Amino acid sequence: MSHHPIDAALPRHVDEALTTYLASRRASGEAMDPSFASAVDALSGFVLGGGKRIRPTYAWWGWRAAGGDPGGELAAEVLTAVSSLELIQACALIHDDLMDASSVRRGKPTVHIAFGARHREQGWLGSPERFGMSAAVLIGDVALAWADDMLFAAGLPSEVLRRMSEPWRDMRTEMLAGQYLDVLTQARGDSSPDAALRIDRLKTAAYTVERPLHMGAAMAGASPELIDGLRAFGADIGVAFQLRDDLLGVFGDPEVTGKPAGDDLAEGKRTLLVALGMQYGADVLDIALGKPDLDLDTVEEVRRALVEVGAVDAVEERIEELTKSALAALDDAPVAEPAATKLADLAISSTKRAF
Repeated sequence: MSHHPIDAALPRHVDEALTTYLASRRASGEAMDPSFASAVDALSGFVLGGGKRIRPTYAWWGWRAAGGDPGGELAAEVLTAVSSLELIQACALIHDDLMDASSVRRGKPTVHIAFGARHREQGWLGSPERFGMSAAVLIGDVALAWADDMLFAAGLPSEVLRRMSEPWRDMRTEMLAGQYLDVLTQARGDSSPDAALRIDRLKTAAYTVERPLHMGAAMAGASPELIDGLRAFGADIGVAFQLRDDLLGVFGDPEVTGKPAGDDLAEGKRTLLVALGMQYGADVLDIALGKPDLDLDTVEEVRRALVEVGAVDAVEERIEELTKSALAALDDAPVAEPAATKLADLAISSTKRAF
């Protein structure tokens, strides 16, 4: 099966599906109350204002891997269904920013910061910070609810919905479990590599790569052998993706990442990079980790220490190992072309992002 025009412009098609859906929900929201429409506008701006559409991309290629035909009668419905994953992502990011007390996302104020500022500007009663936090919780909840709505209103046959209901259900629970473990690990001060990898597996790998692939393949009626192969591939690539993101969180350029330099350090994130740094003797982490007013000189000191003790090389080696094992699982699975080639390319692009 050759490439189809949708394959080459998938992010644009996902954006179009999301734009259409969110516009329809805004109209119904405004009918409820014009004030709620402004909250919907914030969600729409967040969803449509950035992102690489990684999760819909993997779900689409999971469908293609199982023989899904982009020129067939269900292609439009499948495209709408996989696009709903961006609303799951919006929920996760909005809530994550709140829990981490992050002030910037994609170069803009995070949702709780923006709504706190709105409260302050309007001179409303009560605490601006509390209002912003409450608004972010609710807007994230709306995104999660609408993800379900968008999926089940996509027009897929009942049998297709039945097949993909298991990965959809498990993905949402895994994501929330991973977020809880992230919060719990920081509260406990657990800096073990095992704890970091458990969080990566649930919070990122499952809902970023593994379950979207599972979801797409299930929609196409994939065999258990193919689903197992795609899940093995997705689990390893998903963790590798997060490990690359952890490196960017410390070494990345804010102009590229959209977040302040050393933001993960200031938030006290117990990533594998940090866990290995502490294990290998980067003592400066004791000073820097969880320090809200972290300055650039200290960030640079942490960077040097992580390189010098070998933590960066160790994480790079783990990324390489995971990528190799993922590609081996992909080779062993009965993946239809052009999906096999495309997924291999995605594995490389997802894990080789430069600083």
